[in-house]
Amino acid sequence: MERYLFDLNGFIVLQGALSAQEVEACNATLDPLTDCTPGEWRGHVHGHSFTGSHEGLNLQQIYEAGPAFAGLIDHPAWIDKVIYFLGTDKPGSFDALHGPCFIDENFVSIRRQGEAIGLHSGGHERVTRCQFRYHDGQFHCGQINILIALRDIGPGDGATMVIPGSHKSNLIHPESAAAQMSENATSVDGITGAVEVHLDAGDALLFVDAIMHGSAARTNPGERRIVVYRYGPSWGFFRHAYRPSSALLESLTSRQRQIVMPHEAQLMPGANAS
Repeated sequence: MERYLFDLNGFIVLQGALSAQEVEACNATLDPLTDCTPGEWRGHVHGHSFTGSHEGLNLQQIYEAGPAFAGLIDHPAWIDKVIYFLGTDKPGSFDALHGPCFIDENFVSIRRQGEAIGLHSGGHERVTRCQFRYHDGQFHCGQINILIALRDIGPGDGATMVIPGSHKSNLIHPESAAAQMSENATSVDGITGAVEVHLDAGDALLFVDAIMHGSAARTNPGERRIVVYRYGPSWGFFRHAYRPSSALLESLTSRQRQIVMPHEAQLMPGANAS
């Protein structure tokens, strides 16, 4: 049923993906970081904004923040599903065409009243990095996102919005195109076909990046807190210029290290990587 609904809609909801204790540990780790500003470093975590102040604060490289977030790298609630929809990590042999799955971006998004992000992506773009593809009985998706709610997200909380089925669309959404031309694309509110995905703290939204998505504007007081881990085949590369720290890599299991840094540099004897 999950395979069918993912193929049909482009997303599935994993209820109770994180335990209450895991959610509490993530929030406790975040509490001293919420006053970070774009461009500021807190250890190996970087304050960031994609498009401007209206979208809130991103904390990039959040797996560097501590064990609560490092433990999400290969979390059992979703990692096998992610690998299945990517079509990577083929069992029984080395898969030179796809390789292992790999995290090319990971961040926490914190949004407050009035903040949102506009509609973006969609199957019409045919972007290889974000592609949705099914062939010969297997999924071959370019990027699978896991979005985890660290607080309840209901009406007025700035929920993630998606247009179900738009990962297969051949045409750009007319209202999206008009909004982009008018430079008025700061949220997904009022876009025909878009639905809010309400989540309880600990729920996760698994979706292919080809689906059109964004968020509603938050109207309630307080903070919306979500974590996003973007997984793709290892033939891809890091979206940003960030790289995992040596301290993080040394602290991870072998499987986690492979997901975070699937290819180590192979150098001629006597050469260095600088």
